[in-house]
Amino acid sequence: MKNNSLQILSLAAFAAIGFTACDGLGKMAKNANTVQYTVTPNPIQMNGDSVSVTIAGKYPAKYFAKKAVLTITPTIKYTGGEKALKSVTVIGEKAEGTGTKVANAAGGSFSYSDHTGYEKGMENATVELKISGAVKTKKKDFPEIKIADGTIVTPFLVKSDEKSIMGKDAFTKTKPVSVNSVIYYVISQSNVRPTEMNSADMKNFKEFIEKGLAKGYEFKGINVTAYASPDGEQGMNTNLANDRAASAAKALMALFKEKKYKLEAGEKEEFYNKAGKGEDWDGFKAAMEKSDIKDKDLILRVLTMYSDPDQRNKEIKNMAKSFVEVEDHILPKLRRSELTLNGEEKSRSDDQIMQLVNSTPDSLSVEELLYAGANLTKDMNTRLTIYKAAEGKYPSDWRAINNAGCIYLMQNKMTDADAEFSKAATVDAKNPIIKNNQGIVARWKGDRKKATELYKEAAGAGAEVNYNMGIIDIMNGNYASAVSNFGSFNTFNMALAKVLNGSPDAAAQVIDASDDKDSALGYYLKAIIGARTAKTDMVINNLKTAIGKDASYKDKAKNDAEFIKLRDDAGFKALVN
Repeated sequence: MKNNSLQILSLAAFAAIGFTACDGLGKMAKNANTVQYTVTPNPIQMNGDSVSVTIAGKYPAKYFAKKAVLTITPTIKYTGGEKALKSVTVIGEKAEGTGTKVANAAGGSFSYSDHTGYEKGMENATVELKISGAVKTKKKDFPEIKIADGTIVTPFLVKSDEKSIMGKDAFTKTKPVSVNSVIYYVISQSNVRPTEMNSADMKNFKEFIEKGLAKGYEFKGINVTAYASPDGEQGMNTNLANDRAASAAKALMALFKEKKYKLEAGEKEEFYNKAGKGEDWDGFKAAMEKSDIKDKDLILRVLTMYSDPDQRNKEIKNMAKSFVEVEDHILPKLRRSELTLNGEEKSRSDDQIMQLVNSTPDSLSVEELLYAGANLTKDMNTRLTIYKAAEGKYPSDWRAINNAGCIYLMQNKMTDADAEFSKAATVDAKNPIIKNNQGIVARWKGDRKKATELYKEAAGAGAEVNYNMGIIDIMNGNYASAVSNFGSFNTFNMALAKVLNGSPDAAAQVIDASDDKDSALGYYLKAIIGARTAKTDMVINNLKTAIGKDASYKDKAKNDAEFIKLRDDAGFKALVN
């Protein structure tokens, strides 16, 4: 009885083996190594927040059983777990169901693409195929096949070096100052009357000089422009205007000497820029237009009808009654010398401003405080103190609040920076500079979407906004856009973007021109450039320097898929093991 049972089991086993052989799955599993799989890229790469896999499979002739159905599931296996991608179905030419058909005699191929979210641990990974075969109700699992390595995570090297924007001060070392006065003359005369030197205009002129001397103005010169009224012969009036310019300058020279203003330049000829302008027809026309003289329209028409000054004068005088009004009310104001004294008021010196910053900052203007914070110290705490003082005294000026927020950003105090920028926004809600800085905070909080919205609202605030967008572009896997947004900035991030965008040689030039040219991170990126350009010496030399500056790069390089082709290289192994 026992022997009969064994015989029956043996027959059953033989039948099963025979069936498997007949359905072709066993042969397909045995010859699985004849199938060609191409994975692009290999190693796989992290772009944005996901990992994409593109697979092309090619089956040789006589491989695919006519009734077989293969379900292929690419799987990323990594430290701490595995992640199955979507499956693809490939079927024989006589198989039932849907999928990519492969002929037995000619062979065939399939193509596949999928992506999945990046998981921590995928830096060390393999891509393997799990294949399940079936012929009707019969099934067979094929051996798993490794088809790629992973994962390149170079985009993670992006630096959080966003560029905040400070509100600029309007402080100037010197401020132009000036005062104007007018000296009037009697008809056909060029002498300056004593009454003119005591007029209200001249009193203001003198007070300006006294104030300027007390405050240390630097006087640059006096412009004297003289005119004649257009009621005489043109040639005579030209000379008269020149004489009036000279007499006005002479009267002022005497004034400086008499009053002992201690302005030696005022007693020198070269201090005066004299210009006689002849007959003042433009002034005449302007005065007529403002007047209520009865025949003013007719007189103005004369000005357009005749270009010769003497003819104009003759025609106007022919209007006897009207000319009397012109002579009494228009012409006297045209017989004049216009005086302009120009100077510069010097601001407080840098030392004076800093002394007041340390003693009585409330005595400084907002422009002085903003200038001091931006230019007179590099100490971050001192700069913050200055901006906070400006914020306290000038709470309606967004610049002081914003700039305090920028200092907090530099100190990596995100919460404090966020509070300052929010406060600045209550003062000027649509200010693009504040929007840019709020975008930085949003990005540092991990909200890329909000940061992008804020950067769009900050458009036009400066190249800094585009640079900050470039960082988000790298994180989103938009490398060409990142290169464009980084513009002319020669930074580590620009070099990284060029590497990721397929321009490693250009990236090397950027990193050598950046502030990171001598940093461990900079040398590490140059090692990656060496790997991508198949320059082993470049990899070894730069990696050696990077590890020398920061030992943590030893373990990073050992596991970095960028160097996967060098893992058997003796020089590389000596560095990382």
